[in-house]
Amino acid sequence: MALDIVFMGTPDFAVLVLDAILAAGHRVVAVYSQPPRPAGRGMAEQPSPVHRYALQKGLKILTPLNFKAQDDRAAFAAHGADAAVVVAYGLILPEAVLAAPRFGCFNVHASKLPRWRGAAPIQRAIMAGDSETAVMVMRMERGLDTGPVCLARAIAITPQTTAGELHDVLAKAGAEIIVEALAKLEAGSLQASAQPADGVTYAAKIDKAEARIDFSSPASAVVSHIHGLSPFPGAWFEIDSGGKTERVKVLRAAAAEGNGKPGMILDDRLTIACGVGAIRLIDVQRAGKKPAGIDEFLRGFKIASGMRVLMHANPGAS
Repeated sequence: MALDIVFMGTPDFAVLVLDAILAAGHRVVAVYSQPPRPAGRGMAEQPSPVHRYALQKGLKILTPLNFKAQDDRAAFAAHGADAAVVVAYGLILPEAVLAAPRFGCFNVHASKLPRWRGAAPIQRAIMAGDSETAVMVMRMERGLDTGPVCLARAIAITPQTTAGELHDVLAKAGAEIIVEALAKLEAGSLQASAQPADGVTYAAKIDKAEARIDFSSPASAVVSHIHGLSPFPGAWFEIDSGGKTERVKVLRAAAAEGNGKPGMILDDRLTIACGVGAIRLIDVQRAGKKPAGIDEFLRGFKIASGMRVLMHANPGAS
């Protein structure tokens, strides 16, 4: 016997979860996503990844700005859903919406709650140097990611893990455990445990100003910062190339041996000194170019030992 599900999500991360719910045989009676937003060079309105997927599957799609209007709340309740599954939807749900489904609303969250509640848990876990994260199914309540946890799956973070790679692993794991959670819900055996009171942290949205690399930090922190912002928005530095300031995104790096003033280039392989130790660049991207390995990058960009990246603030950087 399948459940009637309302699905609420917006980015790519949520698409895999929606696909798994459909594959498990549940009836998705409606899909909610953020409204189309201007994007691309022409700034034409673009539907979200979940919106596009729902259209392909012939699912009913709704894109309210919020649930302040009574009509939107009534329309949600009218679906008569057994449960709602919420994955990176992008809106705080009012109590009237949380209480509407028969069994409540369940969130797939990509962190080891209560650590990294909020908008950017994948990036923040890597940027903070965490060695482990998780994906969890949580029964939603009024607070921000405060509800009791039903199921969890731990995921290791290595010094080589980027946010893009962790995103894909967590999305796959999230799709698997929501199917397990819904099966338990259907069988009446789904249990939930309150989150610990200690260890609460918040994963604020990534601000563009954070993307500039601070080479005065220790090398391990610089690598975590780079990997936490890879591939988007991409951590970056600037360097003087023939009298022209050029911005270089760093998509992958590793700690390396070497000492010098922070920002000093130590060899012709783009090993750069940090506050403690140094980093070696592995994958980079010049402005307007495709990502490239360091060998390809160096064929078109002359680097000499003793050069320094630009450490001063750039008023136009944001």
